[in-house]
Amino acid sequence: MAHELYTRTNQKLFFAGLSLESWRKAEEGRAMNAQALVQSEREASLFHLYGALLGLCHEIAGYYRLPEANSPRVELVLTPEVLAVAPSPELAELVELAQQSETWLAALLAAYRGLFQPPQAPKQAKVDPTLPLITAVSLEEEVAPLSRETLESWRQSLKSLALRFRETLSEC
Repeated sequence: MAHELYTRTNQKLFFAGLSLESWRKAEEGRAMNAQALVQSEREASLFHLYGALLGLCHEIAGYYRLPEANSPRVELVLTPEVLAVAPSPELAELVELAQQSETWLAALLAAYRGLFQPPQAPKQAKVDPTLPLITAVSLEEEVAPLSRETLESWRQSLKSLALRFRETLSEC
């Protein structure tokens, strides 16, 4: 493999695609461990998408010779402080996407952070034993696991962003 920064981004995007394809096959299959395979591929896809995002950050930081060019985490690069020290349109767009909670990039980062949280039992309302005919209802929504389509759309968004950034980063 060449030692160019973009190769790592491309590799991680490819690996995410492989994980998503394995996920699809696990959903279609009738294996006894299909649920575990789906969960495994969901996490693998998310891991590789985060790696692709980090690779893109390394591409930008390397092009502009930022001190964060070897940062081990995306969150250390996508900060207003880094942007203030070395403003660039690509980094500015990524920082803005990461800071707005409704964007795909912020959702990807939140989902990746969620991989490192311990499992939590669903919250249940306390039931008064003296009132057996009244049922307690929780108004909290359960968070559904990420769908394959969601992760695929994040992969396509990241891929198109990388291609667009590379056009502006290349010296003509």
